Amino acid sequence: MSTLPVYRWHLAPDGYATRRQLRARDLRPGGQGVAAQLERPRRRRGPLVAYLYRVDLAKPVRPMTPARWAALAKANTARRTCPACRRDAGYVIPTSLGTCVPCAYPDPDGSEGNT
Repeated sequence: MSTLPVYRWHLAPDGYATRRQLRARDLRPGGQGVAAQLERPRRRRGPLVAYLYRVDLAKPVRPMTPARWAALAKANTARRTCPACRRDAGYVIPTSLGTCVPCAYPDPDGSEGNT
């Protein structure tokens, strides 16, 4: 078992990138393992760690197909639909509430916010 090379923050050699940096170049790790890691020291806690992948082994991002676009749209619609009143809230319903705001905090006077 070999150990990974460790570099200090901002001192990694060219040819390595994090997942986000690969994605910014329209690349993905493509099944390769972690090639190195960055460590950023912090006071009173362990260091922040970022994993690096080799850019020359990265593969292009797979294009979105119509079926994947449809699945993504369906998932986003489900996140906007209130489970209590079954209406599209127009925003992603917070998991902390579990329902849309009118269902989570019903108006005791029965008015719908009309002043």
